Amino acid sequence: MSILDHTHPSRRDLLRAAAGAGAIGLASPLAAAIGPIRPGYKTKHVVLVIMAGGVRSRETFGSPKQIPNLVQLADEGVLFTRLRTANLGHFGASMSIVTGISEARGIRDNSRAPDPTLFEYVRKDLGLAASDVWVTTSGGAQQVNYAYGLHADYGQKYGATTLDGDGIFNEEFKGIVSKLGTPRPLAGSDAERVAELRRVLRGGGPPSAAEESRARVERYILEELGRGVTGMTGAGAGDAKAIQLARNLLSVFRPRMIGVVLQQADIAHGSFNGYTEVIRRNDAAIGELVAAIRGDETLRDSTAVVVLPEFGRDADLNSRRGLDHGDGSDDLRFVHGVAWGPDFKRGKVVNDDRRTIDVMPTIADLFGADPRHAKGSVLREIYA
Repeated sequence: MSILDHTHPSRRDLLRAAAGAGAIGLASPLAAAIGPIRPGYKTKHVVLVIMAGGVRSRETFGSPKQIPNLVQLADEGVLFTRLRTANLGHFGASMSIVTGISEARGIRDNSRAPDPTLFEYVRKDLGLAASDVWVTTSGGAQQVNYAYGLHADYGQKYGATTLDGDGIFNEEFKGIVSKLGTPRPLAGSDAERVAELRRVLRGGGPPSAAEESRARVERYILEELGRGVTGMTGAGAGDAKAIQLARNLLSVFRPRMIGVVLQQADIAHGSFNGYTEVIRRNDAAIGELVAAIRGDETLRDSTAVVVLPEFGRDADLNSRRGLDHGDGSDDLRFVHGVAWGPDFKRGKVVNDDRRTIDVMPTIADLFGADPRHAKGSVLREIYA
């Protein structure tokens, strides 16, 4: 089965797709398009980071030294100080962000929403390929459900391609890497020599679309292994891997949309210190993602980044010196969020109440998609 037919591909599916011509649809005209996603806007790519697991504002913008990268994004973009959350269970709260509807889901539910997701709206309305819209996750079993819902007019054929936090190739290649050592991407004169050899072998002229597609997959494999995802361990490693996967996908495949769903802040139930360490590590990983965007000539002036928690946490510590999420306090029900990008205002602070379900229709509006079933409203105050 092709990756285009399978929104949660196995590593074997991806390797098989990589070996074939036109892997992951990269040779399609839509996947190669570089124009703005909506006429009149500069944005071509969007990264949405959902800080699932419950992250309180006291430990983010209430403790700015812990999140220097998010603070910088807020200084250069739009900061929302009172985003009302839609649901207080992990699964439903994150699902509500991607559907724009308050989804009644228990924390142990594991079923898709009846409503379309942001990814489906964008793919269907813009005619995008599966290689244009991705979701990377920390690897939780529920998280694959964010890629698409069960609405009859949308569904799997318009879903995002999903990757878990362990990466595409890590488990598949673990034995090979252990035996042969980690390969490195070619650079400088080595890369030039290989490029010239390939040109001679094809008889001169520019490479075909299939060759370009295979070269990109090859580069992605090397970069994914070379960036050390397999060796990432410790508190928040799954979240850090999910963010790094997004960075790699963006730099190599140039997709239109990437959703990143984190979850490891939920360690807060039993460890406040572990929870704050996850927040710091996630901020550092987001900083690396943004640094990669800033350092890429193609991405730096055309990429928007939106970051928000699914909900906060209780106002007071529990008996285990941790933080639960059930007291109904403002610490739990309101979170901060950041929107940064070429079409957004700079240094704007919104202190009025807004909703986490408003983020989805806002991103859809940026794409020119119509989230016709969503209940949220477009946050028009963010536009420059």
